[in-house]
Amino acid sequence: MIWASFLSSLSELFMITFSNSSSRVLQPSFFLIGIPGLEDSQHWIALPLCVLYLLALVGNVTILFIIWIDPSLHQPMYLFLAMLSGIDLVLASSTAPKVLAVLLGHAHEIGYTLCLIQMFLIHAFSSMESGVLVAMALDRYIAICHPLHHSTILHPGTIGQIGTAVLVRGFLLLLPFPILLWRLVFCQATVIGHAYCEHMAVVKLACSDTTVNRAYGLAVALLVVGLDVLAIGISYVLILQAVLKFPGREARFKAFSTCGSHICVILIFYIPGMFSFLTHRFGNHVPHHIHVLLATLYLLVPPALNPLVYGAKTQQIRERVLRVFYRKG
Repeated sequence: MIWASFLSSLSELFMITFSNSSSRVLQPSFFLIGIPGLEDSQHWIALPLCVLYLLALVGNVTILFIIWIDPSLHQPMYLFLAMLSGIDLVLASSTAPKVLAVLLGHAHEIGYTLCLIQMFLIHAFSSMESGVLVAMALDRYIAICHPLHHSTILHPGTIGQIGTAVLVRGFLLLLPFPILLWRLVFCQATVIGHAYCEHMAVVKLACSDTTVNRAYGLAVALLVVGLDVLAIGISYVLILQAVLKFPGREARFKAFSTCGSHICVILIFYIPGMFSFLTHRFGNHVPHHIHVLLATLYLLVPPALNPLVYGAKTQQIRERVLRVFYRKG
């Protein structure tokens, strides 16, 4: 309900803000090509994307449901996991329906305002996911290095504040994206060589000066990813130092195993994202259809795999899922 209310308010904000610009020339609709150069096989490409989207829906809804109905899972680690699942649902649902409509239904056209809303949701919730991964690293650090104070430091009030900070950061940092795009002038080139409204793909179509847009986009990417990766790295360096001081191999292995799921999720999220970001800005020799495929997979693979990773590697989640399904059976 909270996410639905937030998205409804956001949509109304964009519609009011953009519709009140009466002095501006009517903005164009955009034409999404899909996967450039692979138009004849796009319906086959859509099948695995559809499977990923279904996995993301089923997996993340299951995680949220299990955590919601089981009070024993109302602990920092699982509350952060619930945040991650909620963000993944929005991220996948902001991307997949339109991508599949383009690839399967040839619904290539998208309105200007809807394009900006989709672009904002994709980038804002990617930033939020990165922020939640930092929070989860903090949780693992406190659980391993300060176990006696874990429940007092990360009590429900603190977790709520962290979640609010992640939400507000993503909203404030990415809101200038559509606002700055709104000031650009688009001449005749309104064909986006992409399957969804990606920020730089839209910026490149403008025939007015885009220096501010490019500089701000690069600054946000470096700020969010740079600071978040740094924070995660520092957390795990401190965790490693603490674990290596544990007496006995079994104690060290148990401590490392509690971080396994989080490390997998970090790799799934950051590696494809960084590769997609670098190829878009600097990879002039990378075929465009490869970049579009990677950028699309980057938004669908983490939401699809995160529940599987936590379901396979976290005993409590696995046991609760099996208990619920066996009980229903």
